[in-house]
Amino acid sequence: MLLVFGGLMYFIIKEGEARQIQEAISVSNEAPHDLKEGFFVFKDLLMHHVESSIGILLLQIIVILITCRLFGWLFAKMQQPTVIGEIVAGIVLGPSVLGHLLPSVSAFLFPFDSLQNINMLSQFGLILFMFAIGMELNITEVRQKLKETILISHTSTIFPFFLGMVTAYFLYNKYAYESTPFLSFALFVSIALSITAFPVLARIIQEKGLTKTHLGTISLASAANGDITAWCLLAVVVAIAQAGSMLSAIYNIGFSFIYLLLMFTVIRPFLRMIGHIYHNKEVVDKGLVAFMFLLLIVSSYLTEILGLHALFGAFVAGVVMPDNIKFRKIMTEKVEDVSLALFLPLFFVSTGLRTEIGLLNSPELWYMCGIFILVAIIGKFGGSLVAARFVGETWKDSLYIGALMNTRGLMELVVLTIGYDMKILTPPIFVMLVLMTLVTTFMTTPLISFIQFCYQVFGKYKSHKVEWQQPQPGVFKVLLSFGRASNGQVMLDVAHQMFAHTKDKLEITALHLTVGSDVNPLHTDNFEEVSFGPILYGAQKLNIPLKTRYEVSNNAGQDICEIANKEGYDFLLVGAGISLSDLPNDIAANQYRTSFYDKFLRHFKAPESWFYPGELLKDKTKMFIEQSLCPVGVFVNRKFVKASNTLIVIHFAEDLFLLNYADHLKQTTGSDLTILNLMSNEAKDIDLVTQRLFEYTELQHKAIVYNGNKLTQSVLSAYNFMLISYNTWNLLSEVSNEELQKMPSTLILSK
Repeated sequence: MLLVFGGLMYFIIKEGEARQIQEAISVSNEAPHDLKEGFFVFKDLLMHHVESSIGILLLQIIVILITCRLFGWLFAKMQQPTVIGEIVAGIVLGPSVLGHLLPSVSAFLFPFDSLQNINMLSQFGLILFMFAIGMELNITEVRQKLKETILISHTSTIFPFFLGMVTAYFLYNKYAYESTPFLSFALFVSIALSITAFPVLARIIQEKGLTKTHLGTISLASAANGDITAWCLLAVVVAIAQAGSMLSAIYNIGFSFIYLLLMFTVIRPFLRMIGHIYHNKEVVDKGLVAFMFLLLIVSSYLTEILGLHALFGAFVAGVVMPDNIKFRKIMTEKVEDVSLALFLPLFFVSTGLRTEIGLLNSPELWYMCGIFILVAIIGKFGGSLVAARFVGETWKDSLYIGALMNTRGLMELVVLTIGYDMKILTPPIFVMLVLMTLVTTFMTTPLISFIQFCYQVFGKYKSHKVEWQQPQPGVFKVLLSFGRASNGQVMLDVAHQMFAHTKDKLEITALHLTVGSDVNPLHTDNFEEVSFGPILYGAQKLNIPLKTRYEVSNNAGQDICEIANKEGYDFLLVGAGISLSDLPNDIAANQYRTSFYDKFLRHFKAPESWFYPGELLKDKTKMFIEQSLCPVGVFVNRKFVKASNTLIVIHFAEDLFLLNYADHLKQTTGSDLTILNLMSNEAKDIDLVTQRLFEYTELQHKAIVYNGNKLTQSVLSAYNFMLISYNTWNLLSEVSNEELQKMPSTLILSK
């Protein structure tokens, strides 16, 4: 078939070439005649495509995403919100750094004609983001907390708004555009100083473990109330600024009121009905998602033509989404990942390209920048502090609330961008306010730590975390930390089989940490429900009282050790992770030791932990054991069901503490026990093991002692559970790595 049709096509081509007109013949003659000429044609075409609009845009997106992720990671390591790093990345890619140090690179990456494309994409991304922010606000909860937070939230908005108005009065003649009315300039400066970044605040509160405390609840509710007021105020400010005067803006505000009335009295009840019907992923189809996006775009369009800005419409569309939390989670999953990961970095760089710090080229301008920062801090921090104290909060909580409410972040940049695009904020004022945003957001975490330090120094501070406790007499407390939900139930079985017959009452706390401070507050309850489902089911089957604890963390290992130490736990049980537990039993470590890896390790001296799961486990075990004050067990899950046939490995005299755990295990499960004595074949070592066995009633004449000098795969494969000490594990993972691939489910224990 190929030959026949290929021949026919060749015939058609030849006949067609015979009918070419003269111009086509001349073009054919200009075609390259050798590979060298062909390369130059390829090079010219390549540069043409690189410099095309779509080529430049895609290259810009690649550079922006890489830079933002890098700076976000660096700032996360500094215990700062990743959004600060992304804002700084935008400034670095702008004229302030890249344009100043490498002007030719900046001109190639961000030619002036291409900036409009980035701006349009970033604006669309902001619409999606504001929609997600609106869905994060639970109007019912805001209404319930309104009485407690109305004074804090509105004082923290009105007081900085007033100070901004005063500041604008003194700056107007010198720093505003001549064509800008004072009212528009003053209103924008004021609103810029009075915004609180609810998303950033929520993530800081998560990081500090304050989400379910009185302080965290009050701060979040105050920020939510304040955000609603501030965004409504911004809509009025934009309407007045675009209309030019208060009288002209009356019509904009009037029609805006009709729009809000329609959204909350017609659209919201209709969506509430939809939320009751479509409450899970199974029934949410593409048609419904398309309808929600259509509603979002229509809402944004209406507010844009009414002079309120499209972002306000997106925010309102999010607010009126059904209260059904499952429906909101589904919609945020559709929107948030794309908006946060792709579009928002474009917005940060779009802002950074407008932020030319070099415009502040005199001491007077830097002095004015300092004034803005000072006024912003006094207005937000001071206003929130005084209001919180007035309503009866303690000085400590009032200081915390002031520090938290002073967070601005992304919301501030949105306001500044609107003012800049409307030609109300001049470039120098824009730069000053961007720097103010960075400083006030960056200072939140250090300021909270400073307040905490001050109370500790003066002996007045009682942390929200429980102070270190001595273990309670008569109670054996186990902290069980798990990652994967399915592994939690298995680890509960291990804890029950190991400790159910202790002389003390057994108390188990299941701890699950979600790693990453950028977790959406909407999703945490869902994560908690999913993570604890299997282990709670297992506790019910075993008839064990189980406490659960869920937290968001940036450093899971450190936080686990801190909880175990400060809350007086008698035993910490953690999982070994996927790296070793999920390896099939018949896979030997030598599969990793290919000639390529051996050469790579030998020539480049890469750490073994890059390639060998055993090394990863050893490092993880070392961290828990060195930082925890209580005994630690690291569990390697190899399809564990029940410890019915257990191997206890003894290599050092210190390992004999394992017999205590073996005794508990024997009482609970009746497990067959085999003690593998690897110390030596000398009589004194054999007698030492035998002597210690007689200290335990359940082990006398019921444990088989095997005196050997080597661990083999045939020995390991005969058991379904193994107890081994941390020191022996370290030794055997070096000398018997291949044999350990046949090991059963294992508990690595520290003394």
